[in-house]
Amino acid sequence: MSKFAVILPAAGQSRRFGDLFNKKVFASIDNKPLWLYAAEPFAKRREVAQILLVIAPEDKETFNEKFAGNAAMLGIAPVAGGATRALSVRNALEQVQADIDFVAIHDAARPCLAQPWIDAVFEAATRTGAAILAQPCSSTLKRVREDGTIEATVPRDRVWLAQTPQVFRADLLRDAYARAADPATATDEAALVEPLHPVTVVEGSPLNIKVTTKADLKFAELAMRALPKPKPFPFA
Repeated sequence: MSKFAVILPAAGQSRRFGDLFNKKVFASIDNKPLWLYAAEPFAKRREVAQILLVIAPEDKETFNEKFAGNAAMLGIAPVAGGATRALSVRNALEQVQADIDFVAIHDAARPCLAQPWIDAVFEAATRTGAAILAQPCSSTLKRVREDGTIEATVPRDRVWLAQTPQVFRADLLRDAYARAADPATATDEAALVEPLHPVTVVEGSPLNIKVTTKADLKFAELAMRALPKPKPFPFA
């Protein structure tokens, strides 16, 4: 069985969340923080050997006070983040164990994750070397000028909205970071890997919402109720 490490980026500044005193990944639904919802589906999987939660250095004290016990119970190790998402992931990648075959990156602000979606993207990555969850775009796309007026309508054919988890062979992801001219500017890991290796797209779900604003918390709470239910264990 291949061994997986999971990196959960949670070091962003949450400027769009609109709460000066609470970053979004520490915000809670039913008294449970978003990052914990994101981490738990991976902690239940046998092939996941390592989980790394990337937090901003200035959040370390708060995290230790409030959540160190939760992290320890699930075997989650905190890692200091960098100035951008990509640099935060690189910091965590340096802590990935040498015997890990695949690395999965999942936004700590995506709390609505179902095991079948993980199954699908893990299987695709194992088969092809690189795979991500994504959704086909169903909305009309507009390119907008700085003054707020529409410049053009963008064809949506073959346009997909990237989600996470994004899963890559560990050596491939390391090579992608090493070869990138400016990895700090990448908004997801697939953008770094694409020049080196085909990345397979696995259809995800609109329920796999990324919390960006406080209003998204309500959507996430509703999405959780609609997630596929785990299959019951058969009776002996």
